[in-house]
Amino acid sequence: MTNYPQYSVRVIHYLNMEAIQQKIEEIPVKKNRGSNGQIRMEYVFRRTLVIAALLMVVLVFGIMLTLIIESTPSMKSLGIKYLWGKTWDPINNVYGSYSFLLGTLLTSFLALIISIPFSFAVAFYLGEYKPTGWFSNFLKNTVDLIAAVPSVIYGFWGLIVLVPIVRNLEMKIGVLPYGIGIFTASLVLAIMIIPYAASLGREMIRLVPSSLKEGAYSLGATKWEVIHRVILPYTKSGLFAGILLSLGRALGETMAVTMVIGNTSMIPTSIFAPGNTMASVIANEFNEADHTLYWSALVELGLVLFLVTVVINMIGKRIIKRFTNE
Repeated sequence: MTNYPQYSVRVIHYLNMEAIQQKIEEIPVKKNRGSNGQIRMEYVFRRTLVIAALLMVVLVFGIMLTLIIESTPSMKSLGIKYLWGKTWDPINNVYGSYSFLLGTLLTSFLALIISIPFSFAVAFYLGEYKPTGWFSNFLKNTVDLIAAVPSVIYGFWGLIVLVPIVRNLEMKIGVLPYGIGIFTASLVLAIMIIPYAASLGREMIRLVPSSLKEGAYSLGATKWEVIHRVILPYTKSGLFAGILLSLGRALGETMAVTMVIGNTSMIPTSIFAPGNTMASVIANEFNEADHTLYWSALVELGLVLFLVTVVINMIGKRIIKRFTNE
């Protein structure tokens, strides 16, 4: 027996759906104005970005390939012992980069240790304690000016001001009063790299959401507790990136270090002893390379510096990624 009420409901539902479908079809479809031009511009822009990124990759690999090719005679003649050789004697064709590698790492990491407290102090003061005002603007401009001063100016300043001070300090603590050396070069480098970590740290601190800080203050937290519990966890990856940027700047610095480090091929016996870095050796002896092996050994020194910088940056990136994931 047919169920007439249920059948009627189905017929009404069907008629309603047909009416709705007709209304939808009557709605005019808006045409995308200038869609072809926009699509074309988007395509060109995307391709431009891809080409620019590939050019940067090609440039880095091109630099590394050039260094490898030019240092091939040194690699064939000296082998792996070049890395831990302690003697650098171009007259007798004896080349070892250990003392320069040690000098580079000592000056860079010592400068980083000296600069970190000042960088973070400036970053927190400008980012949290005094973000606006004439004194804040003055300090900010001063920090930016430190980064813009040519390195040779720092070298002259180090010779005239820092060397006598360090020499007096060495006389008081009973070490040979060279004045120039690893410690003096580290002081100059520390001053030079402060703006990099300070500027990036300041910007990261200012990006912390105000709601997080205000919530902590509303719970009774002090300024130190807000910095320690809220700002530092939020900005730790950016602060570490600033430190990594400062270290990269210190590793590659040449002129200022050359003027105050002492320029000796001897292995430094202390942080007050004269020494040399890989960059300073290349700067000092590049024009003196009068035969193929000497030239190739200097280029290989540049290759070692390039690889050290890459390795340190890779380690830093891993640490930043680990901190961010935490």
